[in-house]
Amino acid sequence: MNTSIDEPAAIAAAPGQNVPADSQPVRPALRDAARFLRQHWLLLPGISALVLTPCFWQQRIQAGDLASHVYNAWLAQLIERGQAPGLWIARQWNNVLFDITLAGLGSRVGLPLAEKIVVSAAVLIFIWGAFALASAAARRAAWFVLPCLAVVAYGWTFQMGFLNYYLSLGFSFFGVALLWRGRGWERAAALTLVPLIWLAHPLGVVLMGCAGAWVVVAENAPLRRQILAGVAAVVLLVSVRLYILGHYSVFWSPEPGYRFNGSDQLLLYGPQYRLPMNLLLVFMLFSVLADVIRRHSAGERLVSYLVPAQLYGLGLLAVLLVPAGIVLPHFAAPAGFLPERLSSICAIMACCLLAVMKPQKWHLAGFATFAAVFFFYLYTDTAKINRMEVQAGRYQREIPAGQRVVATIRPFVGSRVSMHHIVDRACIGQCFSYGNYEPASGQFRVRANPGNRFVTAGFEASIAMQRGAYTVQPQDLPMFQIYQCNLNMNMTELCMRELPAGEVNGRYGLHPTRSPAPAAPAPDASASPQTGRP
Repeated sequence: MNTSIDEPAAIAAAPGQNVPADSQPVRPALRDAARFLRQHWLLLPGISALVLTPCFWQQRIQAGDLASHVYNAWLAQLIERGQAPGLWIARQWNNVLFDITLAGLGSRVGLPLAEKIVVSAAVLIFIWGAFALASAAARRAAWFVLPCLAVVAYGWTFQMGFLNYYLSLGFSFFGVALLWRGRGWERAAALTLVPLIWLAHPLGVVLMGCAGAWVVVAENAPLRRQILAGVAAVVLLVSVRLYILGHYSVFWSPEPGYRFNGSDQLLLYGPQYRLPMNLLLVFMLFSVLADVIRRHSAGERLVSYLVPAQLYGLGLLAVLLVPAGIVLPHFAAPAGFLPERLSSICAIMACCLLAVMKPQKWHLAGFATFAAVFFFYLYTDTAKINRMEVQAGRYQREIPAGQRVVATIRPFVGSRVSMHHIVDRACIGQCFSYGNYEPASGQFRVRANPGNRFVTAGFEASIAMQRGAYTVQPQDLPMFQIYQCNLNMNMTELCMRELPAGEVNGRYGLHPTRSPAPAAPAPDASASPQTGRP
């Protein structure tokens, strides 16, 4: 694959000669982007098809809250047809782009196919947006970091199913790349992405505004001005932290903030992911160090590293300063997982730093090897979850249509990713996931009135159901429970039973901290549902 410096500017604004990046002439970014697309019109679809393999290697895409997105798109269809009295669709202008697209396309081609199409589009927007940003940092097409970008694209943020946030990041990466290498009206054109990013998630707008402003100010500024800008950025971040602490209730992660440095995006369904994560970290550090030593020995300037390193440093500082979650007064659910969300931005900024290196064949070989190990583990784990969803669907087809179902499905040992929403998706067309937390949270399109027969309208009740700490009420009946049987500690075996009134729904099955016993488990952090995707 050609990695010489001959690629276009908006994706990678660069001239045709291998000269220091800071001395390259300015060229129209969008024109060079169009030239880039013409030159690689065969290569780009091939890479895109390879990148999309994880979207098609299982019957259903296993990505945490994605199953909830699909289930609630089905509820939205029922509401529109007048078949779900007590449920309604709220008018909302953020955190809805993925849901609107999925529901709209699903009504035409069916939700299973729509899920594949919309998720695939989201992955391509994320990875090519990240590629554009990395190439803008390097001033050439950053082909050799594509394996790293693919790993981040399927990392923790994707596996949790935070797809509105995920989409907002992808569009923001495109916008920042254009602000970085564009000139005049091209930078103004980047602002046209703002409404689309806002419709997906507000944090994407924050990323584009902050990172875009930084690259515009810092790219050609003298060192003194960059230092002043850095001080101002630190003051701003500290001020935001103080404002949040002074005006909102917050909660903190038990994990130290420095662990959310971007590499944590690789830690998914168990401790086995530490192997590719640690090896990749060592390889990245060695690669950058070797490039710096080579450039220093050749008398080359290292200024091209400056802005990507600043972006990564500011992103890491933001991770260290934000709380784990913020309790918002107008919503029942908090805005959670903030450090983990921001770490996905840090991961892409680290890839931008890698992209600045002079590409070597061993770079691509090393990154591709670690990516292969990561995707091997990912395939194995998502195959297990897919088989669990098949079990859940088989159980749900055995009960009369329209019944209420709740689930207590724990993550695998050492997993950072939830998977209890597989029961939601398995219910489509057959039953109702009564513990579905989206309507009760008030943060999503589908809302519920008290007394409806489809979903609890109380957020605390929804969380208790997922934790296995909910006491079944007479008005809830009939209700069925799907849970891990805990047979020989096999977490992939599911069971189902009908619940009587007065029973705590976590009475039977797998408990996170002790062997099974006929008593409700005490709620703890390991059993908490993942409810932080506003």
